[in-house]
Amino acid sequence: MSHFVDLILPLPLEKRFTYSLSEDEASFVQPGMRLAVPFGKNRIYTGIVAEVHQNPPEVYEAKPIHQILDEKPLLTKEQLKFWNWIAVYYLCSEGEVMRAALPGAFLLESESIVKLSKEVEIEDVELNDDEYLVIEGLQRQSSMKIQEIEQLLDKKKVLPVINKLVDKNLVSLNQEIYEQYKPKELRYVRLNPAYEAESQMHQLLDELSRAPKQREIVLSYFGLTAKKKNALKVKDLLKETGASAGVLKSLLDKNIFEEFHRETDRVSFEGEITNHSIKFNEYQQRAFDQINSNFQDSKICLLHGVTSSGKTEIYIRLIEQALEEGKQALYLLPEIALTTQLIKRLQNYFGEKVLVYHSKYSLNERVEIYRHVLNNNEKGRIVIGARSCIFLPFQDLGLIVVDEEHESTFKQFDPAPRYHARDSAVVLGNIFNANIILGSATPSMESYFNADHNKYSKVELTRRFGNVLMPEVEVVDIKTAHRKKKMTGHFSERLIDEMKEILKEGEQIILFQNRRGFSPVLECNTCGHSPQCPNCDVSLTYHSHNNQLRCHYCGYHIAMQHQCMACGSNEISTKGFGTEQVETELKALFPDAKISRMDQDTTRGKHSYEKIITAFEAHDTDILVGTQMLTKGLDFRNVGLVGIMNADNLLNFPDFRAHERSFQLMLQVAGRSGRTKKRGKVLIQTYNPHHRIIQQVSTGDYEGMYKEQLEDRYQYHYPPYYRLIRLTLKCRDFSKTNDAAEWLARALENVFDRYVLGPEFPPVARIRNEYYKNILIKIPQKQSLGKTKNVIHRILNSFKAIGAFRSVRVIVNVDPQ
Repeated sequence: MSHFVDLILPLPLEKRFTYSLSEDEASFVQPGMRLAVPFGKNRIYTGIVAEVHQNPPEVYEAKPIHQILDEKPLLTKEQLKFWNWIAVYYLCSEGEVMRAALPGAFLLESESIVKLSKEVEIEDVELNDDEYLVIEGLQRQSSMKIQEIEQLLDKKKVLPVINKLVDKNLVSLNQEIYEQYKPKELRYVRLNPAYEAESQMHQLLDELSRAPKQREIVLSYFGLTAKKKNALKVKDLLKETGASAGVLKSLLDKNIFEEFHRETDRVSFEGEITNHSIKFNEYQQRAFDQINSNFQDSKICLLHGVTSSGKTEIYIRLIEQALEEGKQALYLLPEIALTTQLIKRLQNYFGEKVLVYHSKYSLNERVEIYRHVLNNNEKGRIVIGARSCIFLPFQDLGLIVVDEEHESTFKQFDPAPRYHARDSAVVLGNIFNANIILGSATPSMESYFNADHNKYSKVELTRRFGNVLMPEVEVVDIKTAHRKKKMTGHFSERLIDEMKEILKEGEQIILFQNRRGFSPVLECNTCGHSPQCPNCDVSLTYHSHNNQLRCHYCGYHIAMQHQCMACGSNEISTKGFGTEQVETELKALFPDAKISRMDQDTTRGKHSYEKIITAFEAHDTDILVGTQMLTKGLDFRNVGLVGIMNADNLLNFPDFRAHERSFQLMLQVAGRSGRTKKRGKVLIQTYNPHHRIIQQVSTGDYEGMYKEQLEDRYQYHYPPYYRLIRLTLKCRDFSKTNDAAEWLARALENVFDRYVLGPEFPPVARIRNEYYKNILIKIPQKQSLGKTKNVIHRILNSFKAIGAFRSVRVIVNVDPQ
C-alpha cells in the first residue's frame, strides 16, 4: 500500500504539495512534523506535515521525501486549524502563514554549495570570463553559496554558468541543509577531583606559591564554591579575580582545573518574586465579578475602563485564575515599548512563568520560547508580547488578554498574512474554548458595536484607581496666539507657563508630536522648490542630529542643503515640525531641564525602549517628547502635564478612521497625566479649537464620539456596517499600473456593481519607484463573505493569466486598518 503526505511549504503556493512515504516513514510521521523535501530543480525546503493519507496526486508523480527533521510534532493540531483559518480569511496561502508563524531557525532551506572538484587540471579546459571568475573565487575559498556567486558575477542567473562547470567536471554541487538554531552553552570549570583532599589542596597551594596569579584564582575558586559545592562559570571566576583568560588556561593545561560546557536558556528571570496580593477597590471588584459571570454565557468580554482605572490588576487576577485551572494565558500588547513596563509587573507576580516574545528578540531566543510553550513547561505558562504571539504552539490556552484592543498596530501590514491580531485572537480563543478579554479606555468602533449588539459582553470601569480625578483638559487656540504674537517657536505662552509651574513642583511633563525628525518640509523662499525623494512621492524630512534630509518611506538620504537645488538661492526655510525640533526648542527654553526623546529614531536597539522608560520612571528625565509610542498604556506615576503640540495634523487625514483615531490618540495621551493623588492637566494646541473631536476629547465623551461616527459610517457604508477588502496594485511602470487597475476594477464591478470604489491613487502614490493604485470593495452585512472571497479569488486568477500584467503585483488586504 502506498503512503503519501500533504505538506505546507514556506512558499506562496495555493495548494499543499504531496510526497510519497515508505512504510516505515508513514508509521512514524505525524501531522505537525517537519520534513525536508526536494522541490523544483535542485532546492530543498522544510515542509510541515498537514496530513498523511493513501491517495496519490492526480497531476504529478509524488517524489519521495528527503529526511524527517523532528522526533515529535512541532505544531499542534489546533495550530494547523488556525493557520488554515488565517489563510482562508485573509486570502493568502498557508505557506505565507507558515513563514510568519515559525521562527526562521525552524525553516531550514538548502543552500546550494559549490565546491571545486578534486584532481582536475584547470589549465587544459577552455573557460569564458564568468566561468573563470567562479573558478578563481573557488581557489581562494574552499566553497561558495549560490548567493555569493550571484554577487561575484553581479547577475541573477548564475545556474547556467555553474551547470557548464559541472558538465566540465570542474565543480561539484552539494545540497547542504543548515540547522540554524544552536543551544547557548556556557563554559564552566571545576577543580580536578584529585585535589579535593585537604592534604592535596595544601600541597597544590604550596606548588603555586611561585605563580601568585594562578594561586589567587584557585583561592577565589574555593571562596566562591564554599557556599555551593559545584562548578563555576568561567566568566564569574575571571570577573571575581580580575585575572586574564591566559592565567586560567595555564591552570587548565596543568590539569588543576577541568573545563566543561552546559546548555543554558537565553531567556531567564533572575529577580525575586515579590508577590504582593492585589487589593481591588470596590469598582474593580465589581468589574472582576461581572467579567467572571459574563464568561459563563459569552466567552468574549469587552472591558471599557477609563485610563488609570486599574485594568492591569484585573488582567493579573484573571491570569492567576487560568493558571490555577492548569491552563496557559496569552497577554497581547500593541507595542514592544509597552511590554517592557508590563513584564516587570507580571514577573513580580509570576516570576519564571512569564515569557516574552516579539521581533526584537534574536532567532535563538524565539526558538527557546517556542519550545517552552510547545512542551507546556512551567516556564512559559504566561506569554506576553506583540501580535506574532498568536502563532505560538499553545497546548491548553485558558485566557487571552488583548490590551489596548483599539490599536491599529495589531494589524500586520507587510508581508502576508495581513492578519489582525485582535480578530485572530478571538478565533484562536474559540478553537481552545478559552476566555477572551478585550480591554481599552477608547475601544475600537467595531468592538463597541459588537458589544452593543450582544456579540460580546461589556463591562465598564468609570472611576480611576484611588478615585483620582480625570485630568483637566484645556484647548489652546494657536491661530489667535500666532496673530497676537504670543508664540515662542511652536510653544504657546499658556503651555510655557504651565510647564514652568510643573517643573517648579518637581513633576514631569510629556509632550506629544506625531512626526519624527526635525521638520517635514524644506522650502526655498525664492522659487518655492522643496527637495523630494527620487524614489517616492514625498518630500524629504530634515533630521538635525546627523544633518541629513531623509525619506521616511525608503530610507534615501542626502546631506542638508544650504542652497536651493533648483535656483541656487540661500533663502531656505523649514516648514512644519517634528519631535527633534520640539526637543531643540525645549533645550533653549528650559536649559536646566533633563529632556529625552522617544520615537523610531531613538528606539532602534533591543533595550532602547527600556532605557528611555526606566530613566523617565526614575525621574532622570523631566520632559519626554515623543510620537504615538507614548500613547500606548504606559504607566508613569509623576506626570503632571501632557501637551499635545498640534492636534490638527491628526485630524486632517484622508481616511474614514481619522476622527476615531485622533480621538483615541488624544484621550490616550491625556490619560498619561495625573495618575496619582493630584489632578493632572492636558493642553491641546490647535488651529481649530471648535472641532467636534477636540471638544469631545476635552470632555472625555466617548459615547458622543461613537454615536456621531457611527451615523457617518452607516451613511457612507463603512465598518462596522460593511466589511472592506482593499486590493493594492503596484508596479514600476506607471501606465501598466493604470491599465491593470482599470481592468481589475471593471471585472469586479461586473459582479459587485456599486460596491467597488476606485481605482484611486493613495496619498503617497509612489514608493521605492513603484506606483500604487487602490481598489476598495465594500461587502454589505447580508452578503456572504466566503462567496465574495471566492469570486475575488477567481477574478484574481484570471488577472494573473494576462501576460501584459505579469509584472503588476496585487496585494489583498482584508479588513484594512
